[in-house]
Amino acid sequence: MRKNFGVKPYLYPMPVLILAAYDGEGVPCCMNAAWGGICSDDRIAMCVSPGHKTVKNILEKGEFTVSVGSAEYETACDYVGIESGNQVPDKFERAGFHAEKSEFVDAPLISELKMALDCKLYSYDEESHLMIGTIVNVNADESILTGGEIDPAKIKPITYDPVNHKYIVLGEIVGDAFGDGEKLK
Repeated sequence: MRKNFGVKPYLYPMPVLILAAYDGEGVPCCMNAAWGGICSDDRIAMCVSPGHKTVKNILEKGEFTVSVGSAEYETACDYVGIESGNQVPDKFERAGFHAEKSEFVDAPLISELKMALDCKLYSYDEESHLMIGTIVNVNADESILTGGEIDPAKIKPITYDPVNHKYIVLGEIVGDAFGDGEKLK
């Protein structure tokens, strides 16, 4: 028997995405955007309200980065989600983050978060708060590579648990995509 919960934003996994952009003076700001994911081969979508300083910066500059939240920096990732850049102008630094300029867009990469997508703003709907970015590059620090490829075990990506308000580390391999299902053909 199933229990019904009604309309809730419950889905697993819910990646912890850290959006970052420069303001008009080149000061980095970032925010935690738990509601997002890949929506096509070269696009990422997130639901973010326009009142956030980071969203204002993205709408102004048209470029941003999306970093993958990691277990090692869970506290900092949570902090940039609960603190407002509108009230705390040095939120980026208070989180303990350091900015390095992306090679592909006019936006900061967060040195501590080892994987990021460099994006250009594709669209933003002020009514639904749906932001879509075009991915122009994916980058990863060499420390999270194995055999030249991104190794999720080294990232230790975190997911947000919307039911219990916790962060969970992803990582256990349970099968081979595009392979295990062949057994049922």
